[in-house]
Amino acid sequence: MLHVEKIRPLSKEFLESIGFYWHTDADQTSYVADELVLVSNDEVEAYYEAANELYDMFTQAGQYVIDNNLFHELNIPFNLVELIKNSWANDVHWHLYGRFDFAGGVGGKPIKLIEFNADTPTSLYETAIIQWAMLKANGMDEAKQFNTVFEALKENFKRLVVLGGNTEDFAKFYDGWKILFSSIRGNLEDENTTRLLQTAANEAGFHTDFAYVDEVGFNAEGIFKEDENFEFWFKLIPWENIAIEEGDLALLLDEIVREQKAIILNPAYTLLFQSKAFMKILWDLFPNHPLLLETSYEPLKGKKQVEKRAFGREGANTIIYDTDMSVMAKVEGDYGNFKPIYQAYVELPKDAEGKSYQAGVFFAYEGCGLGFRRGGLIMENFSKFVGHRIKD
Repeated sequence: MLHVEKIRPLSKEFLESIGFYWHTDADQTSYVADELVLVSNDEVEAYYEAANELYDMFTQAGQYVIDNNLFHELNIPFNLVELIKNSWANDVHWHLYGRFDFAGGVGGKPIKLIEFNADTPTSLYETAIIQWAMLKANGMDEAKQFNTVFEALKENFKRLVVLGGNTEDFAKFYDGWKILFSSIRGNLEDENTTRLLQTAANEAGFHTDFAYVDEVGFNAEGIFKEDENFEFWFKLIPWENIAIEEGDLALLLDEIVREQKAIILNPAYTLLFQSKAFMKILWDLFPNHPLLLETSYEPLKGKKQVEKRAFGREGANTIIYDTDMSVMAKVEGDYGNFKPIYQAYVELPKDAEGKSYQAGVFFAYEGCGLGFRRGGLIMENFSKFVGHRIKD
């Protein structure tokens, strides 16, 4: 069983004072739980090592997908294939950050990969800032947390310039390049997450600016805010949305990258990792690996399993089946047009009240931060964010 401790919750006023406004769910309950998951140093180390090992496996599998032209199997939109190949082929297209979702890791349960949110992961603000503030506001040692997310992001921004080199050499190689940060107008969570990343880039030493997506200019010469050209563009917009809803833009971005007019973050190849169908590629290449769950494009025979769509968020279009294929849990959604995949079911760790917990580990060059979601059998829109503390 997983162990939690109650804490004094952060007030809405305090949360808003540090830029966190999405604190209350539609049912008027708090999105941020008034508790912390207790983890040991050994459990933290295991999460860290799992994220690092899996990222190496993802890069091997990504090369396999490209070498064997398996884009269709991953449900990758055809108008992004060349852009994905171009971004993969050149090291300047650096993966800034992502989030692994894990079952297990606490309560004596082994760590199992559920999926990798590699393109536009949520919960960044909560993991990097809010759970740290939860310890501080409760008089706890804020160092007792696996949470170096903000510092790791700063270091990874420097790697956009030094790549595989030493980040201490950033100033030596930095040539005034600018990053434009963009989110969709009217989405406060996405905007503040984007602005947090902008702050990390500023502290890393970059010149930056912010513009809503509808304010950004695109042409064959690059990416612009008004008349100012930007060498880097960070967009908190899923690549598959650009491909499906803005096909002309997808083709233009392909040209911009091919002609080396700008670098886009996260790179297009992160869509490979984002596809839940990638779990099938991993299982094929690393069968029975202790961190993986069996995954197939067809229903698994005689096993509890989870049906998910190649792309989807907040648990939408997810079904859990019992061994006889009767439905144990189901969440409807808008992603039904994407390909289904079937992943072996694994029970999430539970607390004394029977609530389930899913771990999220952020990755920015290495594992750098842990947070939890609390909910039912399927983590969805009303699941709560739960911080953690390393127990003495």
